[in-house]
Amino acid sequence: MVVCGDDGLAHRLAAELRGVYGEQVTLVVPPNGRTARPPVVGRARAASALFDRVVSAAVGGRAGAAGQPAGPNPGPRTELDGVLEATEPAEEVLAEAGVARAAALALVYDDDETNIRAALTARRLNPRLRLVLRLYNRRLGQHIEELLDQAAALAAGEEGGPGTGAETSTTVLSDADTAAPALAATAVAGTSKVVQTEGLLLRAVERPLPADGSGSGGQYTLALLSGGDPDGGGEQQPRLLPDDEEVRQAAGRHAVVLEHVSSAAGTPSAAPSGRMTGVMPLASLFSRRLRWSLAGLAGCVVGLAVALWLVTGIHPLRAFYVTLLDLFAIDDPALGAPLGRQLLQLLSALLGLLLLPLLLAAALEAFGTFRTASALRRPPRGLNGHVVLLGLGKIGTRVLTRLRELNIPVVCVESDPEARGLATARRLRVPVVLGDVTQEGVLEAAQIHRARTLLAVTSADTTNLEAVLYARTVRPDLRVVLRLYDDDFATAVYRTLRAAYPRALTRSRSVTHLAAPAFAGAMLGRQVLGAVAVERRVLLFAAVDVDGHPQLEGRAVGEAFRAGAWRVLAVLGRADTPSGHVLEKGDRVVVAATRRGLAELR
Repeated sequence: MVVCGDDGLAHRLAAELRGVYGEQVTLVVPPNGRTARPPVVGRARAASALFDRVVSAAVGGRAGAAGQPAGPNPGPRTELDGVLEATEPAEEVLAEAGVARAAALALVYDDDETNIRAALTARRLNPRLRLVLRLYNRRLGQHIEELLDQAAALAAGEEGGPGTGAETSTTVLSDADTAAPALAATAVAGTSKVVQTEGLLLRAVERPLPADGSGSGGQYTLALLSGGDPDGGGEQQPRLLPDDEEVRQAAGRHAVVLEHVSSAAGTPSAAPSGRMTGVMPLASLFSRRLRWSLAGLAGCVVGLAVALWLVTGIHPLRAFYVTLLDLFAIDDPALGAPLGRQLLQLLSALLGLLLLPLLLAAALEAFGTFRTASALRRPPRGLNGHVVLLGLGKIGTRVLTRLRELNIPVVCVESDPEARGLATARRLRVPVVLGDVTQEGVLEAAQIHRARTLLAVTSADTTNLEAVLYARTVRPDLRVVLRLYDDDFATAVYRTLRAAYPRALTRSRSVTHLAAPAFAGAMLGRQVLGAVAVERRVLLFAAVDVDGHPQLEGRAVGEAFRAGAWRVLAVLGRADTPSGHVLEKGDRVVVAATRRGLAELR
């Protein structure tokens, strides 16, 4: 396996492949001091320490220390192939990294163009190479995936090879798309975590287990949470994929359960899908006072028309028409007419004079509304129960889109007036506060005192932490979710905040921690459908073919389970999957697995 990147995702992915799956890994990174992103709290330390642990494990395995294999797939490959330092993945660098002989290559640079250029070069060096690309642009990613797979198919055909398949696939992923659903679901209490593929909808929710130990109320219990420990002792880790006996003994604790497995065809989404259109509602063109003034004026016109009809006895439609003529002063004066008709004409003319400033005000307000439609909106007065989102970079933009799909009111805070997410906020008509969140008054402008959740996803750990600590002084019970890079630092922050504010929900998430399993699964030929964050751990959902798996083939769905490792949830293509259904060749199943559990199913 070859991993090329310029930030923490590359280091974490290399550690994932080596430490969990036991693969031989070559890591290509820029020289020290030339990383594309500025360091934040713990970043440099975490990157080096994480990789040093992997190298130590590899060396220990080679030396035979303690006689323990370094991963679940022990064998002769017990050390990393090496680390190359290069400013960019040029052809000679990829050749030196052994791409021509590699099984898979991951290109996880922060720049889309760099990844695409390296992918085209790598496909030429090795047409049978499994490619995994990190691209933020979704539409471009689809085209690149088709292009590279087509190039591999043509090259294999010219060589007389077997063609393409799982070994020569191209997978385009985005760490932002992988992490955004988990971040959004964490920020909104009660929001379901949804994994969808091939017409199948899986929904996992958090709920307390019945006190009588009668079961989870869902089809499967995916995880037991540590926060609901009835004894309250120690730092208990969440238990992923417990067996039935563990679930019965965990009565009263909170758990993540699979609420249902059903066909997604014709089934509404678990979350409301608010349609975001670029069309402004008519009511937003004019102020409320102006609308009431125009409505009152229209009522006066109708009243004058009715009075004219009663005074003169003419047809009602003609009375309305004559009133409009009087209103705009384009009728002949009512000389010699009855007194009532003359008074009504004078009143209509007076009403016409009042109409002129209202029409001018309406025109100016409409012009101003269209003029400011492309500008950022300010948080409206009286906003309550919203989510304050800090940072509109790659991650923040995806989280914002996800929250608006769920119809969650959002107020964004961004310090960079050129941030990529401002265009999305403008399109979705989301209020934005421009300013440094560490400065006094910025969070107040976002109305943090009436917010439901603070979601801090800027690229700087110190900024996220400072914003959360200040927000907690304003609202001690505020639910906070912060993005932190280093796991050790994030764990320390999480435990301290939880101890200091025991009644408030605190969650810390690492984007690379959430995204690395999906990238690693793609490099191994696995279709990782999604990841559900369970406190500081991650539960993976993957699609697996039953063929060639002795742990699956010939077993019933209810028996295809290993506690703490993996569990079969459903068979793709079946609207309902009974637990007694026997798996056979040709079946494709959805499994929930831990990292090591997914490695066991290889």
